[in-house]
Amino acid sequence: MQTGEVFAAVLTLLAGIGVFLVACSMMSSNLEAAGSARLKALFEKTAGSRLLGVGIGAAGTAAIQSSGAITVMVIGFVNVGILSLTQAACIIFGANIGTTITGQIVAWGMSGSGSVSSTVLFSALAGVGAFCTVFAKQQKFKTLGGILAGFGMLFIGLNIMSSSMESFAKEEAVIGFLSSVNHAVLLVILGAVMTAIVQSSSVMTSVAITMVVAGLITINQGIFLTMGSNIGSCVVAMIAGLSGSTNAKRTAAIHLIFNTAGVAVFLGIAGAVHAFSGGGLSLGSFFERLFPAAPQLQLAMFHTVFNVLTVILMLPLTDALVKLVEKILPEKEKASADAPRLFYIDENMLRTPVVAIGQLKREIEHMAEIAMRNFFCSLRIITTLDYTGLEEFRKQEEELNFLNTALVGFIVRLTGRTLNADDRKYLNSTLRSVADLERIGDYSENIVEYADNLKKGGDTLPEEAIGEVGSLKSMIEELFTYTMQAYRDGRKEALRQAEEIEDQIDLFTERMAENHLRRLTDGSCTPNAGAQYLELSSDAERVADHLINVAMTMRA
Repeated sequence: MQTGEVFAAVLTLLAGIGVFLVACSMMSSNLEAAGSARLKALFEKTAGSRLLGVGIGAAGTAAIQSSGAITVMVIGFVNVGILSLTQAACIIFGANIGTTITGQIVAWGMSGSGSVSSTVLFSALAGVGAFCTVFAKQQKFKTLGGILAGFGMLFIGLNIMSSSMESFAKEEAVIGFLSSVNHAVLLVILGAVMTAIVQSSSVMTSVAITMVVAGLITINQGIFLTMGSNIGSCVVAMIAGLSGSTNAKRTAAIHLIFNTAGVAVFLGIAGAVHAFSGGGLSLGSFFERLFPAAPQLQLAMFHTVFNVLTVILMLPLTDALVKLVEKILPEKEKASADAPRLFYIDENMLRTPVVAIGQLKREIEHMAEIAMRNFFCSLRIITTLDYTGLEEFRKQEEELNFLNTALVGFIVRLTGRTLNADDRKYLNSTLRSVADLERIGDYSENIVEYADNLKKGGDTLPEEAIGEVGSLKSMIEELFTYTMQAYRDGRKEALRQAEEIEDQIDLFTERMAENHLRRLTDGSCTPNAGAQYLELSSDAERVADHLINVAMTMRA
C-alpha cells in the first residue's frame, strides 16, 4: 500500500467509528425516550430478589442499548438514596449481560450472504428511520424513526470499518505488527484504553469483530481486546461517581472491581487451558469449534458467555463485594447532615431524561410539602405568638431557597435533552411551579414578620380573627391535598375540586376583610393588629393562587 492509501484507510476507519458512535448515541437516546420511563419503578422492585435485579439490569440495558446509561442511572439513584449498594450491584451485574446484545446484533447482522446481505438490508433502515423522523407528525413515530435510523447507521458504520479493515489486511506490515501484539495482558490493557477513549464497550467489541472477520487479528486477540473493553467501560461510571456521595463512589468501585475480577478469572482460565494443553488449545479454540467459519459469532458468543459466567461467579459474593468497597471507601463524617440537598434527582440522571422527568416531579412535590409546612407553621406563630419551631422554620426556608436555585439549574440542563412531547410540555411548566412554591415560602416569612410586629406592639389577634384564620387554614389544607392529587396523578376531578375550594377561599378572604373593618369600627381590634391581619389574609389568598398554578400543570 502506498502512503496515501494507508492514510485513506485510517481516515475510513475513523469515519466508520464516528458513524458507529453517532448511531449508538442516536439509538440509545431514542430507546430511552421510548422505554425507560418505567425503569425506576422496576429498579425499586429489586429489593426482594438479587436475580430480579440482575434480570432488570440485563433487560434495561438491552432495551436502551447502553450499559453506561444504566450504570450512571443506578449511581444517580444510589446517590439520592433510592437504591442500596446491594441492589445497585445486582443491576450492574445484569447490565454487563445486557450490553452483549449489541455485539450479538452486529455479529448476526454480518452473517448474511448472497447478492443482498443482511448488513445492506439493515443499513437501509437508516433511510426508513430518517423519513419517519423528518415527515412524521406524532412524537412516537419520530422516536421510532430515530431508533430505526440509529440501528441502520450501526451497520453503515460497520460497512465503513470493514472496508478499512480489508485495506489493512492487504498490508503485510500491518498484519506483522498486529500478530506481534499477542500478549494477553497487553491486549487487555489495549482494549481497556481504547474503550476508555471512545467511552463505549459496544464500539470496541464491534471494532474487534470487524478486525477478526477481516483477518487482521486472531479470535484469541479479539477475546482479550473484548475482555479489556469491559474494564474500559467502567470509565463512564467512575466519572459519574466522582461528583456523587460516598455510596455513589462505592457503586462505581463495585462496577470496576466486578469487571476487573471477571477479566482476572478468565485470564487465569486462558493460562490454565494453554498450559495443560501444551499450547494446543486456547479460549478461542472452543468457540471456533462451536461456530466454525463464523468468526464474528465466535467473538460475540465469547463476550456473552464471559459476562454471564462472571455474573454467576460474582452474584453469591455480592455481600462480600459491598463490604469490601465500604472498607475501601469509608463513610465520611456527616458534618453537614442538615445542609440543604436534593432528595430525588442527581446530575447523573440527565443521561436518562425520561427518568429524570419523573424524579424531578417527585422533587417538586417534596418542595411543595416543605413550603406548606412553613406556611402552616407561620399561621400557628401569628395566632399564638409562640415561636416554638422557628429554628426549623428558618432551616426549611433556607432549603426552599436552595431547591429553587438547584431545580432551576437542573431544569435548564434537562431542557436540552431528547424528550417526548408530553414530557417537554411538563418540563416547560416546571419553572413556574418552582417559582410558585418559592413564593409560598416568602409569604410564610412575611406572616412571621407580621407576628413580630404584633409582639413588638404588645398586640394579639382577636379571638374571632384567630377562629377565621383557623377556618382559612383548614380550607388551604384541603386545597393542598387536591393540588397534590392533580399534580401527582393528573386527576381532573381533583383539579376541579381544587378550583372550587380556591374560589371559596377568595370569597372567605373578602369576608375576612369586611370583618376586619367591622372590628376596627367597634374597637375590638387595634389598628396594628388589624393591619397585620389584613396583610395575612391577602398573603393567604395569594398562597391559594400559587397552589392552583401548581395544580394546573396537568393542563400544560
